[in-house]
Amino acid sequence: MPTPTAPVPTKLPKVALLGTGGTISSIGRGKMDLTNYGDTGNILHAEEIAAAVPEIFQHAEIVPVRFRNMPAIEITPADWLALNAKLHEVAEATPDLAGIVVTHGTASLEETAYFLNLALKIDVPVVLVGAQRPFSAISSDAQLNLINAVRVAASPESRGRGVLVVLNDEIQAAREVTKTDTYRLQSFQSPGLGALGYADADRVCFYRTPVRRHTTGTPYDVRGLSSLPRVDVVTSYVGADGVLIDAVVQAGARGIVAAGFAPGCGAPAETAALRRALDRRVTVVQAARAQAGRVDARDRVRAAGFVAGDNLPAHKARILLMMALTRSEDPAEIQQAFWDY
Repeated sequence: MPTPTAPVPTKLPKVALLGTGGTISSIGRGKMDLTNYGDTGNILHAEEIAAAVPEIFQHAEIVPVRFRNMPAIEITPADWLALNAKLHEVAEATPDLAGIVVTHGTASLEETAYFLNLALKIDVPVVLVGAQRPFSAISSDAQLNLINAVRVAASPESRGRGVLVVLNDEIQAAREVTKTDTYRLQSFQSPGLGALGYADADRVCFYRTPVRRHTTGTPYDVRGLSSLPRVDVVTSYVGADGVLIDAVVQAGARGIVAAGFAPGCGAPAETAALRRALDRRVTVVQAARAQAGRVDARDRVRAAGFVAGDNLPAHKARILLMMALTRSEDPAEIQQAFWDY
């Protein structure tokens, strides 16, 4: 009778875990502290959150990476540049890496995700994850969101889909996802387009993939830059004048994103102020304040000399314009960037 052999252990994929802070890492004053936890200043670092959720080690070999812990509302473009550099450093130092998970506060998570979607020049999956309830709260979503983010980062199917966002069992594309509710767990959605897939209990399932170019497919390699061009957002409302627009031009803006009335137009005084901005060589992108839908390059937009913002919300159009201005001020090139990315 043959001697039985011991099963060969399966090597788990290697996933780096990098923390930037946020609700997912926050410890409040008690299990019912759902709103004031940020006042404690008690935020878990990457190695601490990994140790507190040991189930993630069932899905991957975790490589904790300390970065910096801060509220999402305090993040600046300088922090984006530092995070981008750190992620490249991690990927280069760990050539057998399957993926990277970045914990992040939900207030600005979608903006960091889209910036990285344009800036990263690495081909391993990068997944941003947050939580709507702090780590310490009763019925917190932090632990399961983290486990699912690790599973998605470790999945070979995640490659080639750009930067991903995982919350509430759903996988969203960085370009399209937005926070739609202040507190509800199902807040992160992709209006008009939908999720890419799900992180279900049995497997990670994808049903579609982004078609806009991203990461290694963009020309925006901003490593080595110490700052990004200043771009401001101005939102239309009934009776709006050009005071805010003139002010941001005076402050040194190189670009303005106008979040106009849907489908993308401002009040007459705003339009006049935006034309004055063009005369000062400030690039203007026309977006809309609607939750979803395109701003097309119709006659009015082109005649005014504006760039059409396509279906990007104003805060994401700002990011793409910042990146585009690192390469060119030509409106035709910037318009093409909005069609491509």
